[in-house]
Amino acid sequence: MELLLFGVWTLLVLIPCPGTTKETFEVSVWPNQALVESGQSLMVNCSTTCPDPGPSGIETFLKKTQVGKGPQWREFVLEDVTENSVLHCFFSCSGIQKDTRLDITVYQPPEQVILELQPAWVAMGEAFTVRCYVPSVAPLESLTLTVLQGDQALHRKSFVSLTAAPPRAEVVVTARAQRENDRSNFSCRAELDLSSHGGGLFHGSSAIKVLRIFEFSQSPQIGVSSLLEVGVAETVSCEVARVFPAKEVVFRLFLEDQELSPFFSWKGDAAWASATARAVEAGEQELSCLVSLGPLEQKTRKLVHVYSFPPPVLEIEDSYPLAGTDVNVTCSGHALTSPSPTLRLQGTPNFLATGEPAWLLFTAREEDDGRNFSCEASLEVQGQQFVKTTEIQLHVLYKPRFEESGCPGKQTWVEGMEQMLACVPEGNPAPALVCTWNGMIFDLDVPLKATQSHRGTYCCTATNQLGSVSKDIAVTVEGPYEGISSSTIFTITIFVLGISLLTIVLYLNYWPCKRNSRRLSYGEKELNKEEESQFADQQAEKYSPIIID
Repeated sequence: MELLLFGVWTLLVLIPCPGTTKETFEVSVWPNQALVESGQSLMVNCSTTCPDPGPSGIETFLKKTQVGKGPQWREFVLEDVTENSVLHCFFSCSGIQKDTRLDITVYQPPEQVILELQPAWVAMGEAFTVRCYVPSVAPLESLTLTVLQGDQALHRKSFVSLTAAPPRAEVVVTARAQRENDRSNFSCRAELDLSSHGGGLFHGSSAIKVLRIFEFSQSPQIGVSSLLEVGVAETVSCEVARVFPAKEVVFRLFLEDQELSPFFSWKGDAAWASATARAVEAGEQELSCLVSLGPLEQKTRKLVHVYSFPPPVLEIEDSYPLAGTDVNVTCSGHALTSPSPTLRLQGTPNFLATGEPAWLLFTAREEDDGRNFSCEASLEVQGQQFVKTTEIQLHVLYKPRFEESGCPGKQTWVEGMEQMLACVPEGNPAPALVCTWNGMIFDLDVPLKATQSHRGTYCCTATNQLGSVSKDIAVTVEGPYEGISSSTIFTITIFVLGISLLTIVLYLNYWPCKRNSRRLSYGEKELNKEEESQFADQQAEKYSPIIID
């Protein structure tokens, strides 16, 4: 379509108008306004109204190639157009030369827009710079750069009014960091408006940059006990106040070269971390806390003293001695304890000298079975006293035996009641018990209803690894009312009847006097009380029960 329009235009130009002469010929060029993208080619056509033109051509420093011609026109291709230039098209007619000019404008769209944020992390109240530039763009006077904070224009710069062309398309904005600027998005938009050159509007945008604001003015503080024990878990902490944003603080805790695993927390403008430390050797060690926020790091150190204090060693030469043998008990400090502790063994009078073991020698008795011994170690570290105790139990072995309290030799059962044979032997190890009755093994764990047939002698045998012992148990079965004599029953009956008769007599004698009690004087009342008391004593003596053996 474009070539068709160009052909029509050429024919109209070449048709001579009535009265046209060689002296009034014209020279024209197409296009009359040239806008070409940098590095591209441009087609140029020169023509004239002279019916018989002489020498003709174009003048330009650009690389040109003639691609077509006619009696009154010439067509050229300009290759690799990279800068603005002026082209002259000329024709001669009857010895007269005329020319016309074509202004060629080269443009380059803002394909690359670069935004720089310096620094990316800014301390609160400090200045930061937003710089936007376009490395390659033309023409510069048609360019507008806009710096955006979020969706709002922070600064706009146009280059159309500049008298002298700047060396590069650039805009710089400087501001001070405030807390509300944290995580603000900054970007830059470039617009190349070529409408004045007969072109369109080109856009370009930069990548988004995020501004970070921080406050980190105070040093971290370490919280830990001044004394640590080897192998014992101890909680250590590190805290920093007046820090923003607190939730983005990173903590690293070290005990010498051992990095700990902290648990992080934060609230408001404070952040802290805690971890569990276990020292592996005694001596002075350094606990350090490294806190980082953005590009800033702060490190705090604290010396702690590590001591070693394992529980004392309590040894019994034979934990399971036989009754009647000697037992040696020794209490000593652990080899890894540093410094040496003072020791005390239960049964010895006082603490011994530092580092000296305590011992106890005695003869084992049956009563010592289950006896507990304790070894107490005391250690002083930097003015603080620490105590640890080790306990051990003695087990004395002895043969089985029967005590009368645990296995009575005579036992009475009540007929019709559920009964069990009561027999628990002594001995260590705990003896096994077997009881027989009439040559048959008797189950001690199952209660049975006692009858007269269960009376007799039972034989119980207790056995452990050290021996065995037997005991006979005589069982008597009584009726439900056996053991209560007839005289006892008669005595109880007479006593109950006497008490009942006494109660009736007292009531009959007291009732007539009650009606006149309000009219008696105080002395008469007291006299009546004495008479009533004497009467009651006489009645009691009169009706007291007679006990018959």
